[in-house]
Amino acid sequence: MLTVKGLKKSFGENEILKSIDFSINKGQVVAILGPSGSGKTTMLRCLNALEIPNGGSFTFDDFSIDFSKKNKSADLLKLRRKSGMVFQDYHLFPHRTVLENVMEGPVQVQRRPKETVRKEAIQLLQKVGLEDKKDLYPFQLSGGQKQRVGIARALAIQPELMLFDEPTSALDPELVGEVLKVIKDLAKEGWTMAVVTHEIKFAQEVADEVIFIDGGVIVEQGPPEEIFKRPKEERTKQFLNRILNPV
Repeated sequence: MLTVKGLKKSFGENEILKSIDFSINKGQVVAILGPSGSGKTTMLRCLNALEIPNGGSFTFDDFSIDFSKKNKSADLLKLRRKSGMVFQDYHLFPHRTVLENVMEGPVQVQRRPKETVRKEAIQLLQKVGLEDKKDLYPFQLSGGQKQRVGIARALAIQPELMLFDEPTSALDPELVGEVLKVIKDLAKEGWTMAVVTHEIKFAQEVADEVIFIDGGVIVEQGPPEEIFKRPKEERTKQFLNRILNPV
């Protein structure tokens, strides 16, 4: 479904991603792990051109884009429409209701009929357990509820790939479970997802593939049972030991 080759990203002299290669198959859940500053969020943001790579190429089914060349804005827009992004700090419009937040992308960007989108948005709010909150504003919601609205909003554009950037990192511990449950349900439905996360138990249970990134390179990748039980690389072992056995 998605093949990434030679992905590079720098900010000035600071090289964040150093020739990253990986692929995501249709219906697959890929968990992306790594320490702070490793490049995992930048990698995710490159997948839908929130950050424009300095090099490399993406092949998304029958659509390809080569970042070693100057790309037209139409190609970048096409890439962005392939995926829905869920941010760690929600990014909801504070002056719009929950329902309006979910409808915004399909109506304003995709120019789809408002009544059709409204029905679909209500169904999505049902899916994430928030239909009864549709007329509230973000300030009236808990962090977990805001994140579930963010998931519904990303789903509303009918993406081929769902991207999650540490979706539970801004939440109080008691609210983490409600968001992870929604993501687990999406996995069961067969959604293709890339999830940057520090939730090891979630990655063990839900991911089909785990990518461990550090220093802007993929150190190790493979099925969860291999990465978590039989990691090959010493850097992976050190990282997991720190996460699983905090001082």
